[in-house]
Amino acid sequence: GKTSMGESVARALGRKFVRVALGGIRDEAEIRGHRRTYVGARPGRSVRALTEAETMNPVFLLDEMDKVGSDWRGDPSSALLEVLDPAQNHTFRDNYLELDLDLSNVLFLATSNVVESIPAPLLDRTEVIRLDGYTDNEKLTIARDHLLPRQVERAGLEEDEIHISDEAIATIVDGYTREAGVRTLERLLGKVVRKGVTKIAMDEAEVPLEIGDDDLRELLGKPTVHHDEAKDRTAVPGVAIGLAVTGAGGDVLFIEATAMDGEPGLVLTGQLGDVMKESAQIALSYVESNSGKLGLSDDAARRRFHVHVPAGAIPKDGPSAGITMTTALVSLLTGRTVRESVGMTGEVTLQGRVLPIGGVKQKVLAAHRAGLREVIVPKRNEADLDDVPDQVRDEMTFH
Repeated sequence: GKTSMGESVARALGRKFVRVALGGIRDEAEIRGHRRTYVGARPGRSVRALTEAETMNPVFLLDEMDKVGSDWRGDPSSALLEVLDPAQNHTFRDNYLELDLDLSNVLFLATSNVVESIPAPLLDRTEVIRLDGYTDNEKLTIARDHLLPRQVERAGLEEDEIHISDEAIATIVDGYTREAGVRTLERLLGKVVRKGVTKIAMDEAEVPLEIGDDDLRELLGKPTVHHDEAKDRTAVPGVAIGLAVTGAGGDVLFIEATAMDGEPGLVLTGQLGDVMKESAQIALSYVESNSGKLGLSDDAARRRFHVHVPAGAIPKDGPSAGITMTTALVSLLTGRTVRESVGMTGEVTLQGRVLPIGGVKQKVLAAHRAGLREVIVPKRNEADLDDVPDQVRDEMTFH
């Protein structure tokens, strides 16, 4: 939806719209143009886009800004600095034109999935507007008003020839997709419509075709998302539920810990990044140094521990699993299970303080999607809870 939002901005301003895909650009000359001495020399993307738009004040959409590559041919992200910096771009010099070009009237919009992979100097020149995931109610409305009519039209049907009930759409949202956006939802609606069309064409169904909740299993197969997972997973001590932000919104992580006899130490599995490995070390050091406070015997934490984060094929990183790892270890050592309705997030320090983290809204929406009803967040993130939609906020308790 980010790219279509850029088009809407251009339409609202009555300006020409030009999209420049930055994904996979590795050559600086793509942005700044080639010198004329080269064979096949041509101006850079910005000049070509102005030529296409035939105006000096179009809306430029720089698509996928976080996917700009850099190698021995140059660093396009550094070339973009001059294009995007309002203090410099009124005299942007393209290597091909060799004239100063004024880009200051162009409205630049850039899209990206992950802020962290945008180079810092480039990010410094941008104003970041975060677009968060949709709630289930919003998805239902978007599907009914926009996605479904589009799929019905593509399948060559009239609107009144096929009808998918709201319950069926809600089931697709809840049981077949777990995502921040609506891309998979649109794909699945398309699949339902196409299979419906096939039935009509082969005279296996009457027009108008009614598709309800019960027909989905036949059309889409078994549901792929299960909500009772939290209850099963936390039934034993040593498992805590953490919240994480991924490129596609938020997600729920189950962090498992177990202990065995042997040389004291820590084994970590589940494709964890360096920051997350450090969080586990900090969690263990905190539990060891505060065993008295936690009601453990002095040598309870001096065993061999194994911490695992399931979904081992997916790389995970970030500091916000700190309190989840600490809770999993304490739960294991005290033999008390963690409540299945509680998700938590926060970076932990050696003193046991919990520091603020990012992506609160995505994490809370992910917890809500996964059926959790209580969330523990760092005190300093309390202000971020205003971003959470009212409907979700009313159904959840925040500590």
